Amino acid sequence: MTYPESTTAVVHIDLRTGAAALTTAQAVRDRVAEQLGRAGLPEPDHPLLLVTDTPAGLTGHQLQYELLSNYRAVGDTRILVLLVGSSPGSYAGGEEAYGPDRRLVRPATLRASTIGLVWAGDLRSARTALDRPEPDDPASLAVLVDLLSVPDVFVRVLEDLGGLPDSVAAPGVQLLEQDLPPEVRDRAWRDALSRFAGEDGGGASPVTLPPAARLPEPLGALVSGREGRPHGHRQPNGPADLAHRTCADSLDRVDDDLVALRALPGLLSPARREALESDLDQARGHLDEFRALVERALQGSGSGAAAEAAARLGALGLRVPPAESAGERVGEGLRELARTLLDEGLALRSVAQHFTALAGRVEPVPGTALLHRLDDHSEEAVHRGSATEYAAPPRTPAAPLVLAGAAGLLGGLWQGVLLPLALVVPVVFVAVAMWGARRLRTGRRTARWTVGPRVAAVAGAVAGAAAAYATAPPPWLGVTGLLAGLGLTAEAVRRLWRGVATSWAAGRGTTALRTALDGLDALLAELVREHWAAEERLYCADAARSVAGMLRATAAAADAQAVPEPAAPAGASASGPYGDEDWLSAPSALEDPGAETAHDGADDGDWAAAYTWESGPSGDRDNTYATQAPDNPYATPAPADVYAAPAPDNAYATSAPDNAYAFPAPGDAYATAPKAASADAAPWEDTGTRTPRWLDREIGEGGPDLVATLAGDLRATVMVAMKPYWGAVERGQAGAIAVRRTEERVRDVLSDARHHLWHNGVLAPPRHPAEHRARTSAAGLLGTDSLRVAELMGRDTDGQAVVQLSSPEQGSLLSRDPEAARWIPFAPRTLQGEVETAWHKNGSPPPDGALWTSSGRYAGLIRLTPLRMGVVDTVLPRQSRGGSTRPDHPDDTGGTEYADRTDGTYSTARTAGTETGGDEGW
Repeated sequence: MTYPESTTAVVHIDLRTGAAALTTAQAVRDRVAEQLGRAGLPEPDHPLLLVTDTPAGLTGHQLQYELLSNYRAVGDTRILVLLVGSSPGSYAGGEEAYGPDRRLVRPATLRASTIGLVWAGDLRSARTALDRPEPDDPASLAVLVDLLSVPDVFVRVLEDLGGLPDSVAAPGVQLLEQDLPPEVRDRAWRDALSRFAGEDGGGASPVTLPPAARLPEPLGALVSGREGRPHGHRQPNGPADLAHRTCADSLDRVDDDLVALRALPGLLSPARREALESDLDQARGHLDEFRALVERALQGSGSGAAAEAAARLGALGLRVPPAESAGERVGEGLRELARTLLDEGLALRSVAQHFTALAGRVEPVPGTALLHRLDDHSEEAVHRGSATEYAAPPRTPAAPLVLAGAAGLLGGLWQGVLLPLALVVPVVFVAVAMWGARRLRTGRRTARWTVGPRVAAVAGAVAGAAAAYATAPPPWLGVTGLLAGLGLTAEAVRRLWRGVATSWAAGRGTTALRTALDGLDALLAELVREHWAAEERLYCADAARSVAGMLRATAAAADAQAVPEPAAPAGASASGPYGDEDWLSAPSALEDPGAETAHDGADDGDWAAAYTWESGPSGDRDNTYATQAPDNPYATPAPADVYAAPAPDNAYATSAPDNAYAFPAPGDAYATAPKAASADAAPWEDTGTRTPRWLDREIGEGGPDLVATLAGDLRATVMVAMKPYWGAVERGQAGAIAVRRTEERVRDVLSDARHHLWHNGVLAPPRHPAEHRARTSAAGLLGTDSLRVAELMGRDTDGQAVVQLSSPEQGSLLSRDPEAARWIPFAPRTLQGEVETAWHKNGSPPPDGALWTSSGRYAGLIRLTPLRMGVVDTVLPRQSRGGSTRPDHPDDTGGTEYADRTDGTYSTARTAGTETGGDEGW
């Protein structure tokens, strides 16, 4: 996969072992391309090359330095040469005998302004005086190379070297490494992946999309346009409008007939019922015509392009509003919705459910899919609605019951021979009920009249007769009561007839026909809404489902990354010291490589292992230092000492030419190599040569924001990986090829994210951080504070602040001017706010020129001390094929001579024999 051109990486080349393979410009370019390609990076415009060599190799590797300095690039190629060990000394001729470190001879090729030399004569890794590590102790060198491989540190060191004489300096360092134990980091990584992916609920829990007003503009317009279009779907005086109006007018006449029927004359005369039934039959015919038109509209809009369907609807008198610009920028809206949901902390699978729900809300429904809903408005449905044709109202209102009881009471105030007159009111109620039922008779069935008023009238009459028997009212009072009772009877009958007629008419279909007409018209309106912006909405729905599938595939890839790697069987071979994929089980920079089985130092990806182990064919060769004799093994190196006498199987000689220090490569384990330290050892414990005394380690147990921050990093990284996919969505090309390529990119960025975490720790933000989200503090990530970092960076720049990486012999060659040294206090940019706050609280002034790095796990101080004038000797190369150019130094070996010093004097250094000579003034 590729990253933006602004991405910077440092390419490491070890000329101590791999110089023999770099004899052509193409070989150099292949070496650089191999490292960049394995790290998933393009060739940068301004390459950064970190070269590890010995002082003697400056002249012995003249060809390689010429090829490196002439590396072709769009911009400048910057080279930082890290020299380890002592210089071989000056040429010993006559009585002149000089010890090592008297001169640093470099070819004129390395005098360019874009090249700097850092000479570490002794890495000074011993923590006690009894320790006897080598001057180029591999564990310490691995840390130093790791530090200089941070691009910000590389560039700053090279810039400061440019201001020193000859661009050469001896380094002094004091470092603090803050990190997590490997098991804590691994567990946090897996938890972050699980939180990032989310749980697979199988779609059982429906999600609710935000309101249309909160959706990005293109999506909100499509959703609101589909759900909130006005009812102006019929063209005035068009076929659909005329059919609807004709049916509505027929139903209006039915309503007028019903009003007439509900009056008392409707009870007495059959003409009003006949008029109502005639108008009902006519309304049914008009409704059938309208229903047929709706059916044609549904059938004619189910196939063909949206424009053709709209034309067919227009021929039926339906109007589809224009889409205008509702479908523009759909891909941009989908990307913005995904970013918004992810920023809210939703998991991938939850975001996928939101996109699936969005697809369901905007996807147009074809007219043929709505045909089944016609059954709800068919003639059979209307007849089902008339099942209450002969039924009285389900509940008699209270007013007729009260009126019937009062009428019976008033008409029953009789006694003696006049007592039969008390039955007049109940008889009237019974007669009206029988007459009304016959009036509303249909076929062989008559309407059911409510019995409540009749019972109330009889009960009232009984109560009136009892009252008359008890009080013996005069006859005129009985007559008055009877007349009043008949009046109340008339009102009660009017109310009862109105209710029964209304119920009968509803049973005959008046209400059902009106409901059917409204339902058919609503179905037409829905059909028109479904055809509004049909192509744009269909494209949006398909794209949303494609995005949902992509998010679910990404979640599956995250789940696969979260599965712990199976333990490799004993003796199993792997391409690297931990296997190509077993990166989680590999020890980190805090682990003890001595506790592991010896690995194959020839693995070109495992650069730290190349410094720590020497391997044989079986991968279990004894450690060089551990197999020394009881006496001092460093004064008299054993034959197997890889530093004193490099054998063919030397771990350095067998390391592959594409050995990489600077950055991890996706799918390869070389970034997970141990940094030669014990995870259980405290910084103050004696760990021999495994932890240099200028390096302290602070181990945290993880802060409360660790998992959330890592999950947020994954969201930002995956959004960058999907950026080309959004472009394909906008172009309407989000097909299988785009999905497959995006899945590959997602897998690559997830692999790159885990390697970034392993190589740079959790403090360093990923390559593509969320710009709008501030990264949390060290306390939130590691469970530590930044006080030690602030104290280390704020130390006074005196000789006690750092450990000078120089041998005693080299110390006499350093400048004694304390003002000449360059100081670089540095720390990860993530800690900048905390460190500056600590300085402010303590009243400490911030150090000058503080460097805030964008990657790396180190913080501390670097001091670059220049060498004394005249120590660095720059020579010009000259090819020799036989005789020497100086009569007192015959050349009997041939090779490359270095003559014509840049200062006008003469010097010679041959690649065979490594001799140097000079004037008497040396």
